Amino acid sequence: MTAEHHDSGSGLRHAVVTGTSSGIGRAIAERLLAAGWRVTGIDRAPSAVTQAGFVGLQADLWDPQALLARLDDIGAVTALVHAAGYMRVGRLGELAPDNGEGMWRVHVGAAEALANALAPHMADGGRIVLIGSRTANGAAGRSQYAATKAALTGLARSWAIELAPRRITVNVIAPAATDTPFLRDPGRAGTAPVLPPMGRFVDPAEVAALTAFLLSGEAGAITGQTITICAGASL
Repeated sequence: MTAEHHDSGSGLRHAVVTGTSSGIGRAIAERLLAAGWRVTGIDRAPSAVTQAGFVGLQADLWDPQALLARLDDIGAVTALVHAAGYMRVGRLGELAPDNGEGMWRVHVGAAEALANALAPHMADGGRIVLIGSRTANGAAGRSQYAATKAALTGLARSWAIELAPRRITVNVIAPAATDTPFLRDPGRAGTAPVLPPMGRFVDPAEVAALTAFLLSGEAGAITGQTITICAGASL
């Protein structure tokens, strides 16, 4: 897929986006639709996206086989964006193995299953973006979540090397605390996010804008990178 295909309004661009029922995934889907992409959303719950050009598929990302079964008839794919995710917290001595396994399946297992199924059939110049987290660097009480998000960097860099000859780029976007329903998830009680130095949380639209750029022709030389959006939290 050439840069011209990425940048044109020809309707040839087709992105598979997970997590479009809310938050970052929904913002990404709506941004791409506004730019003329077709978007196939994959969610456990019905998606809230209603724009023309959007097709929603319901699948549990916890179950790779059920997930892959939903991909049979979606046609050619230009880009994959894995934005679905959730957080469960716990300190040492209180870690629940089920929480760690569940987050690993959704964050890492689903990314692996989707890329494994879609990347071999992408035209040259395709795009893969994984939504990670600044927490991948480590955070008290969030070790299981951090581990799953850190794993995305290893996946992305490995896939970037494999796919570079086909000019398919693979990158991770790692937001700090983002103003979504996820921020108020009861499952993260006791580990409230810290307000960044800029005095506000990251806006989902900002993550969507960076995603749209990484999917564009102008970003064709950016691959294997983890890009942090943190409103100064990393300073």
